[in-house]
This record gives sequence, structure tokens and C-alpha cells, in this order.
Amino acid sequence: MGSLLALRTLGSRLLLWLGVFACTATATERVVVHPEDHGEALVNPMMGWTFHFYSNIPANYGSKLAPSDLLEDFPGLSTIYLRIPWSYLEPEEGVFTWSMVDAPAQRWIDQGLQVAFRISCSESWMRYATPQWVEEAGAKGFDFTWGKGAIEGGQHWEPDYNDPVFLEKLDRFLEVMAERYDGNPRVAFIDVGSFGVWGEGHTFASTQIKYSSETVIRHIDLYRKHFKKTLLAANDDFSFQGEETIEYARDQGLTLRDDSILVQPPPKQYFHAGQAEMFWPRLPVILENEHYGGSRDRGNWGDGSLLLQAVEDYHASYASIHWWPREFLEEQRDLIERINRRLGYRLNLNEISWPAEVPIDASMTVAMEWSNAGVAPCYPGGHPTLTLKDDQGGIVAVFVDSNSQVRDLEVGPPNGSPSTESNWTVRFAQNLKPGDYRLFVSVGALDGTPQIALPYENADGHRRYELGRVHILPKSQ
Repeated sequence: MGSLLALRTLGSRLLLWLGVFACTATATERVVVHPEDHGEALVNPMMGWTFHFYSNIPANYGSKLAPSDLLEDFPGLSTIYLRIPWSYLEPEEGVFTWSMVDAPAQRWIDQGLQVAFRISCSESWMRYATPQWVEEAGAKGFDFTWGKGAIEGGQHWEPDYNDPVFLEKLDRFLEVMAERYDGNPRVAFIDVGSFGVWGEGHTFASTQIKYSSETVIRHIDLYRKHFKKTLLAANDDFSFQGEETIEYARDQGLTLRDDSILVQPPPKQYFHAGQAEMFWPRLPVILENEHYGGSRDRGNWGDGSLLLQAVEDYHASYASIHWWPREFLEEQRDLIERINRRLGYRLNLNEISWPAEVPIDASMTVAMEWSNAGVAPCYPGGHPTLTLKDDQGGIVAVFVDSNSQVRDLEVGPPNGSPSTESNWTVRFAQNLKPGDYRLFVSVGALDGTPQIALPYENADGHRRYELGRVHILPKSQ
């Protein structure tokens, strides 16, 4: 990278350009460029690492970070995950303490990142994850003790997930929450977290009471009632109440979240990769590995390669920083870098060519070959775009290939992604002046606004990447 390359065009002009692109000009006066993937992490919409700032217990795992510490050294961090019991946000009926989540959220939102939520109703470390005032209002529930199930006088309380008082109060809470966050572009996703201990969709570590699939579907519908715009996530363990819960979630437009990869050693490192097949072709799948230190210390983590394999098997778009973040980064940097090269989507412009010189009254034909080196589709989609700039950095022309859609690029195995070729003819606007211009590529909206980071050097700071130059000649005679 960074080698000095010579770009030869028609005539005696010799252009020297410092970059990472292999460039040639053929006898037919076309510039051919093969951009080189720099291999570094990309932060893009609908993918990336999610940091458990709260992992149910507020002290885990953001509590040791100074308010000004934004984990800028963690490659690929895109989302701050705030998983917290309901009782912390509504300690009294109708009295809310949103600063519990808004304060940490704003630290990263200020940097252009997103947040995600899970609000739980049952925990194994505190008595009232559902606020105590809900029980006092008449909601039925069960005492339980960790590992022993429902026991009268047990340490913790879990609501009856079908109780009408509980559901009424939960309904009102979700209504207020949705007023703040539904459709908020700063929110990546929200888990349906109101069913099961830790919001994980099961009662194994709480009452051990089995519920029907109708109960889970009722909770899914409560979220759907209020969150009509923001992506919702269903937990893979909903299936313990009936496989139809996962199918219902898919049919209602939810995505899949699989919690606690590597809780157990192989061959039980994860169970539900098959469920992901119903989701990943349309929506980003979310993975959460077990608390890293616990998995490591029990010997279940191994060399971490099974987490990378889970990313492959689930076609995952999100992975989790589920531990003290810098300890995880220090011990697993190589694994994190390998995951970053596959997690979500990674758009590669394998080749592009254009004429070195074009009369201003002629059309310019551009040939491109794109591929997706990630495990998941580019869900946000976007269109390849070329931008011409003068030597002062001013934009003089923008050309959007409206017939090409990067969402359609297929995914494949490592180093085996299929490519798509296109030929694209553009004409210049009447107010473009002849001259020698720098040519940039980007991917984004139909109006030419870049939206997707590409894995290349020579960026202009706005997700456009310089490829070379084109000479626009005066009108042909």
C-alpha cells in the first residue's frame, strides 16, 4: 500500500499518483483500475460490533469507561447495546428515568454511531426486574430461586407472562418507549425482551415454568403494536415455547438474535444456525457470544475460531462485545480482525474502467465488476456513483448508476464471492466545463450521497474514494 504508481494515458501525458490502486491504460484509451482492499474494519449501516454497555447488571460492562472514553480503538464498533431491567427506567408508575440509557447513548450518537435496546422483565440477580409497583397493582407472578425454579418465598420475582395487569402496564411502558425511539435513525434495533429470564426467551434460570407459543406471540405483538418502524429482534430461544414462534417472528418482519454462543463447549457451541436461514436473506442476524471471560475460563472459548464459524453459519451482521471491551480486544485482536473481514457485508469494486479522454459532447462508458466479500447482503442497498472533482476538491459532476443495486450482490464463502459486471453509459451535463478531473467512486443514494464505506484508501472524508483522473475534452469537431 502507498506505492507510487504510474498511470499512462493517450499521448505523452504521464500522471503520477500516490495510492493503493493498480492502474493501467490500454491501447483503446481506457483506464483500468483494480482497487485493493485494505483489510481494515468498516463501520456501516446494519452491521458491526455491538458493545454491551449494560449487560443487565448496570455495572457490566461500560462502568469502567470514563464518560469521554468512546472505544475509538475498537475496530468495527457500530452500536452501543443497552440491556437493562424495566425497573431502572420506570421505578414508579409513570415516572421515567430515561437518562439511564440516553446519557451513555449520546456519547456515541455524537460520533455517528447507533444504539440498541433490550428491556427485561425477569432477572436472576435482583428481585424486581419488572417494577415492584406492577406486582402491587395486582399483577400475578412467582417467586423463584436460581437453579431451583418457582419456590414460595424465593429470592426473585417473575411475572406471569399472561397476567392482564402485567400486560397492561407493559403495554403502556412500550407506548412511551416507542414515542421516543420508534423510527429514530439512531436506533439500530430493539429486542423483544419482555419474555423470559434476562429477556432471553426462556425460563430455565428462573421459574422453569413452560409457556405456550401463544404467550410469546402475544409479547411479539405488543412490540409490533408500538414499534412500527424500528427493526425488532426475536430471540432464538423463543423456539423452546414452540418452533412456530420463530416462523411467526419472521412473517411479522422481525429479525433473529441468538444469545450466548459458546456457553457450552463443542459440539454444543450453538444450536440455531438453521433458524438463521429464515432471516439472513432479508434482515441482519445478531449474534451474542457468552460473557467472554466466563467462556474463556471454562475452556469453552478455545481459540475463538468457533465464533468466526458462527458468523459464517448464521450469515451474521452483528457480533457482540460481551465483556470488558479492552480486555477482550487485547486478547482477541487477531480474531476480531478476521471477523471484521467477514461480518455483515463488504463491498469490493474488483475492477473499473473508463475512457482516459472523452469529448464533452460524447457519452462516457464505464465498466464495473463488484462483489460482496461479507457473509450477509448489503441490506441498506445503494447505487454505484462516480464523482468528478477539480484539483481544489470541488464537485463538478455526479453520475449515479440507477440500474445497479448493491443489495443484489450475492454472498459466498471466504475468497469465493461471486461477482457482477455492468456497463454504464453516462452523459455530461450542459454546464460541465472541459478539463482534467479527479474521479471518485462511492455507493449510496440515488441523489449521489455516499452512504456505504468501502475498503479503500484515498477517501475524501465523505465515503468517496479516488481512483484516478479523466480528461474532458472540448466539443468534437
